Amino acid sequence: MRSIQALSKFLKPYWHWAVLAPLLMILEVAMDLMQPKMIQRIVDQGIARLDMDIVINTGLLMLGFALLGAIGGVGCTVFSVLASLGFGADLRSAMFRKIQSLSFGNLDKLETGQLITRLTNDVTQVEQVVSMMLRIMVRAPMMLIGSLLMAIVTSPQLALLLIVLGPLVLIVLTFVIKKAYPMFGKLQAKIDDQNTVMQENLAGVRVVKAFVRAGYEEKRFGVTNDRLMEIAIRAARTTAVTMPAMMLALNLGIVAAIWFGGRQIMVGSMKAGQLIAFVNYLMRTLMSLMFVSMLMMRVARAQASAERIQEVMDSEPEVQDQAGALRMGEAVPQGRVVFDDVTFSYDDDGHDPVLKGLSFEAQPGQTVAILGATGAGKTSLINLIPRFYDVTGGRITIDGVDIRDMDQASLRRHVGVALQESVLFTGTIRDNIRYGKPEATDQEVVAAAQAAQAHDFITRFADGYDTMLGQRGVNLSGGQKQRIAIARALLTRPTVLILDDSTSSVDVETEIKIEAALDELIRDRTRPLAGIRTSFVIAQRISTVLNADKIIVLDDGRIAAEGTHQELLSSSPIYREIYDSQLGAFSVEASPER
Repeated sequence: MRSIQALSKFLKPYWHWAVLAPLLMILEVAMDLMQPKMIQRIVDQGIARLDMDIVINTGLLMLGFALLGAIGGVGCTVFSVLASLGFGADLRSAMFRKIQSLSFGNLDKLETGQLITRLTNDVTQVEQVVSMMLRIMVRAPMMLIGSLLMAIVTSPQLALLLIVLGPLVLIVLTFVIKKAYPMFGKLQAKIDDQNTVMQENLAGVRVVKAFVRAGYEEKRFGVTNDRLMEIAIRAARTTAVTMPAMMLALNLGIVAAIWFGGRQIMVGSMKAGQLIAFVNYLMRTLMSLMFVSMLMMRVARAQASAERIQEVMDSEPEVQDQAGALRMGEAVPQGRVVFDDVTFSYDDDGHDPVLKGLSFEAQPGQTVAILGATGAGKTSLINLIPRFYDVTGGRITIDGVDIRDMDQASLRRHVGVALQESVLFTGTIRDNIRYGKPEATDQEVVAAAQAAQAHDFITRFADGYDTMLGQRGVNLSGGQKQRIAIARALLTRPTVLILDDSTSSVDVETEIKIEAALDELIRDRTRPLAGIRTSFVIAQRISTVLNADKIIVLDDGRIAAEGTHQELLSSSPIYREIYDSQLGAFSVEASPER
C-alpha cells in the first residue's frame, strides 16, 4: 500500500469531497443496519400480535430509513467520483510533466509503450481504486463491524457461528491475495509489451505495407496478445476461487443459523422475527467480507500499477542544472564551440563508449560537417551539444563556458536542431514552423520558410500557411517535412544550428539553395533571422559537405581526419574512399595522385 499512499497527495485538493463521501456512506450504512431490526419488530410485535398499527408505522419508518440511506448512497457515489476523477486528472498531468522533464537517457530506459500504459491504464487502475475506497472501503468495514455487533446483540448464541466462518474466510482471502499480487505486476508488463508492438506498428505502417509484412506483424501482435491473455487467465483463475468460497461460507452460515435458530424457536427461547433479523445481519456480515475480498483484489492490482507510476515519478533526470546555472545570452553569444577530450557512453557505468576522446573546435561563422559511416557516432556527437545527454568524460564549451554550467532551457533556446526524421504535429503549417517561437510574426515565419526553400510549395496549397497537417505531417512528402523542420529551427535564430542529415529527402538543387541561404544567414548579419554563428551539418551525401569550413571524419567514435575538403582529399584515405565511392567517377577534378 506504500505506493498508493505516496500518491494520495494528489487527493488533497479534493479533500472536502473525499471527506463528504465517507460521511454520507456512514449515513447509508446506519440506515441499512436499522432495517433488520424493523423487520424483527414487524414480525414479533406486529404480525404475532395482529397489530396493524405497528406493521404500518414500522413499514413507514423503514421507508424513511431507506430514503435517507438512498440520499447517503447517491451523495457518496457523486462525491467519490468527483474526488477520484480529480485525483486521476492531476496524477496524469503530474506524470506528463514529469515525463517532459526527463532526459533522453531516462526515456531510453522507460520505453514509449511502457510510458503510455503507465499514463493511461495504470492511472485508471489507481483512480478506480480510489473511488472504491471512498465507497466500498468505507461501506464494507463499517457494515461488517455494524452487522457483527447487531448479530451479537440479536442472538449471542447464534453469533458463535461467526467464530467458525470468519477465520475460514480470512484464510482463503490471504491465500488468494498472496498468489494474485505478483500476477498483477506481470499483467501490466504484458500490457506494456502489447502497447509497444502496437505503437511500433502504427508508426511504421508504411514500411509494413511496403514490405508486405502485415502477416508477420499480425503474428507478432498475436504473440503479445496471447501472452497477455495467458497471464490474465492465470490471474482470473487465482481470484476466481474468492467468490465461490465466500458464497459457500455465506450459505453454510445461513443453513446453520436456520437449523439452530429453528430449534430455539421450537423450545421458545427465540422468536421468528429475531431469527429473521439475525439471518439478515449474518448475510450482511459475510457479504461485507465478500466485498472486502473483492476490493483487496482491486487494491492488489492497483498497488502493482501504483509502483509502476511511482517509478516514473521517482525518476530523476540524468541531465540536471547545477545550482546557479548560467543563462546563455546575457551577453551576445559568439558561438565558439569546443570539444575537449570528450568521451560518451550510453551505459551508466561508462563501458563501451560510442565517442572516445574527441577534441576539436568550431569557430564563430564556421560550418562544421560531420562525416562517417553508420554507427560512427555522428548523431551521438551532436546530441551532446544541446545536452540531450551529458558527456561521460571531458567537456564541451560554448564561448568558453562548460555547457554543464549552463541553464538547459537557456542553452537550448540558442541551439536549433533539425533532425533527419522530421517530427511534425497536428495543426497548421504556420503553427509547426513557429513551434519553438510561438510569438513569431507572420513575416518571420515566411522568412524562415523562404530560407528553408519551403515557401513555394506552401503557397501552392489552397490554405497556404494555414493548411492543416495530419498526424506527423502525413499529408506532406519527406522532403517537404524536412524543409518545414529546417524552417522551424531557423525561426528561433539559434546561435548554433544543427542539421542532422536533415536534407536527406531533398533533391540536390534544393539542397544547394538551402545551403546558400544558410551561408547568407551566417555571414550577413543584416538579413532577417540572422543570428546563426556556427552550424554543424551531418550528412550521408558528401556533396552536402564539400563547401564546409571544416570537415570532421569519424571512425568508430574517434576523429579519423579533420580539415577542409581539399585538405582531406589529399591527406585522408577514409575521406578519399568516401569521396571516390560517391563522386569520384563523375568528378572532373584531378586527384593529386593523378
